[in-house]
Amino acid sequence: MQYRNLGKSGLKVSALSFGSWVTFHKQVDSKLAERMFGMCLDAGVNFFDNAEGYERGMSEIVMGEALKSLGRSRDSYCVSSKVFFGAHDNPLPTQMGLSRKHVTEACNQALQRLQVDYLDLYFCHRADPDTPTEETVWAMHNLITQGKILYWGTSEWTAEEISQAYEFAIENNLTPPTMEQPQYNLLDRQRFEVEYNPIFEKYNMGTTTWSPLASGALTGKYLEGVPDGSRASLKGYEWLRKHMIESDRGQERMNRVSKYIEITKKYNLDPTKLAIAWCLLNKNVSTVILGASDMTQLKNNLKSLDYLKNFDDADLTEALRKV
Repeated sequence: MQYRNLGKSGLKVSALSFGSWVTFHKQVDSKLAERMFGMCLDAGVNFFDNAEGYERGMSEIVMGEALKSLGRSRDSYCVSSKVFFGAHDNPLPTQMGLSRKHVTEACNQALQRLQVDYLDLYFCHRADPDTPTEETVWAMHNLITQGKILYWGTSEWTAEEISQAYEFAIENNLTPPTMEQPQYNLLDRQRFEVEYNPIFEKYNMGTTTWSPLASGALTGKYLEGVPDGSRASLKGYEWLRKHMIESDRGQERMNRVSKYIEITKKYNLDPTKLAIAWCLLNKNVSTVILGASDMTQLKNNLKSLDYLKNFDDADLTEALRKV
């Protein structure tokens, strides 16, 4: 395993980490999660990502039970949660957003579900147009001073929103955001590589990037339709199937995926491992969050670091740049 500093912080996170969006509770129960975490920890993975909105809190419960069963030392791994969407089917106004009240109570609830005394990382899952940024920054700073979280950050905020939060924190001697959690893969590059570049240069933000396979599209499995048991086939994720395949945008992306798969065939490379390793080429990526619904998938994904050597081939790197 490789380890990278989370931005300019002293925290070293594994280049590959493990997340629970979609899979936990819906496809992965506590027993399977325990085996998955064991495999991750044995491979050197030290960061596990979660959120209050994943399966309405059930994902955190599954993760908490699995980690507790393993009995590993708490100082050997990091866990995260994210706040914004709430953990209820129909959240009340005080049960969602980034108000001081919800940020605080959601943290306490995440601690209970994950069965930990503190969160290593705590993210604002989206920006909240109904709450002043200043209020959210203060709420996060207070949680840090209380020892309930160690680092706070944002997820899918604009560069301007991140800058506002960072500058307010510095001006008022508060703790600024340490990291951002954006989507980043061969199909989704604009925000990470262009919009965020100024904040990387100015603030040295860390990143915990998600969806390295573009929700599985870059494996090529959706080129002939939607396989049973795949993420896009799950009840409640019909929007993903439409977004990824059935819309005009989805068809354009499938054309790019087809081009990518042809490249992997030409070089006789596994498209999954190549796509994950490609994300790590960017120096602003602190860690790539993996997802998996079974042990075979996870074992294969964890071998992605072995593919970094393939990028010594300039022709391959150039071909991927044009996908």
